[in-house]
Amino acid sequence: MIIVTGAAGFIGSAIVAQLNARGIDDILIVDQLGTDGRWKNLRNLRFADYIEKDDFLNLIHTARPPKAITAVFHMGACSSTTETDASYLAKNNFEYTKHLAQWAISENARFIYASSAATYGDGSKGFSDNETEIDQLTPLNMYGYSKQMFDLWARKAGLLDKLVGLKYFNVFGPNEYHKADMRSFILKSFEQINATGKVKLFKSANPDYGDGEYVRDFIYVKDAVDMTLFFMDNPDIGGIFNIGTGKARSWNDLVKGVFTAMDKKAAIEYVTMPDSIKNQYQYYTQADITKLRDAGFKKPTTTLEEAIKDYVQNYLQTGDYLGGK
Repeated sequence: MIIVTGAAGFIGSAIVAQLNARGIDDILIVDQLGTDGRWKNLRNLRFADYIEKDDFLNLIHTARPPKAITAVFHMGACSSTTETDASYLAKNNFEYTKHLAQWAISENARFIYASSAATYGDGSKGFSDNETEIDQLTPLNMYGYSKQMFDLWARKAGLLDKLVGLKYFNVFGPNEYHKADMRSFILKSFEQINATGKVKLFKSANPDYGDGEYVRDFIYVKDAVDMTLFFMDNPDIGGIFNIGTGKARSWNDLVKGVFTAMDKKAAIEYVTMPDSIKNQYQYYTQADITKLRDAGFKKPTTTLEEAIKDYVQNYLQTGDYLGGK
């Protein structure tokens, strides 16, 4: 059996969809469905059972699994970069992951967990996934630090060769619909265009970047899942790896790609960046994926334009979810 936590969420449900495409449905779904509509991500998926995340944590401490666990994909976490309850994040993102990792290792199960590119902070120290340098990173928010806490703990505990931590960059694609303000700007742009015919972007507050020319490493969720499953297929590989394209693209490129996919003329309005985010705004992120490539992952990533076209035309305009048809 394979366990996927956060399996009703964005990346988690995409992992389950791809496992289903491989003919795998002996999957235990772990999540906290709540009230945000993430349950809709499960409707097209095949799995053996579902359990709420707190009940699952209690279960692994009190009972042996009914069958052998081959892999655990731990995608569950509070991913809000604006969450201010540090105690909650420490308990939910760090302590939960620590308990689950120790249990998975005791069961000889492959443990693959979501770290985050938020651990890199403002990017001034680079975006290298070299484990010997992670203690030098300074996350800008508590979410990023909660992920950093586990990366550091795993290294100090000598466990990095027995598990895989994945630092996802700006992932976008179908099944992110429930994420409210944490949805990708591609989805937000699609909605703005439908509502007003134009998209608003922040004016640059950094003289080194023009308006809309600040850049991110945007990666399609289908590519991110291919990279994630690579580590299930290659169980001898351990450590921390970046999950991105290795090619930074501008917000202008992203928005123009949405207009093109919708067969509309681009119309961008630049608005003043709020003072509350000026001092912590990231103007540049780009994953260094040398380590991933050296590990043996050779499949090319989808171009930003091709990914946006697939997302807009085959999902946003049709209302489809991953795993259907």
